[in-house]
Amino acid sequence: MVRFVARVLWIVPVILVVLAINQAMVAWHLRATWDRGQPAMAKVLNFESTNRADVTYGYVDLRVELAGGETITRERMSLPQVMWSRVRGLDSLAVRVRPGAAQEIVIDRLMPGHWLIAASQFGISLLGALLFLTGAWFWNRHLRQKNKAVQ
Repeated sequence: MVRFVARVLWIVPVILVVLAINQAMVAWHLRATWDRGQPAMAKVLNFESTNRADVTYGYVDLRVELAGGETITRERMSLPQVMWSRVRGLDSLAVRVRPGAAQEIVIDRLMPGHWLIAASQFGISLLGALLFLTGAWFWNRHLRQKNKAVQ
């Protein structure tokens, strides 16, 4: 059973690397929209949050009218909990928009913090993967040496 767990343990660093890649892509898409997106004003249609102990979430619904007459509506755009106070109670928000991008809308007042959260999660996931990989390698090495000593 110990041997099985030692083998399965290699899955954890792989999962953490996939998570790190995902967070790196989120940070990259946020930055790309921020840098190359067109400035616009978004009308806040709805803000919804709950701060219960078992469920914590925050969403904002936005409608952005671009200079060319195009309208982009985003419903239930997820917000990090620590940033709710920056958008709660506002009628409109300055945003950057890049139609068709993975991250089409970036809220100006949230961007620096939102990007930092994604970049930090990338770093933490990558560090966790390296630490877990090192631990799995040493444990498997120890089991191999122990197995050789018994034979």
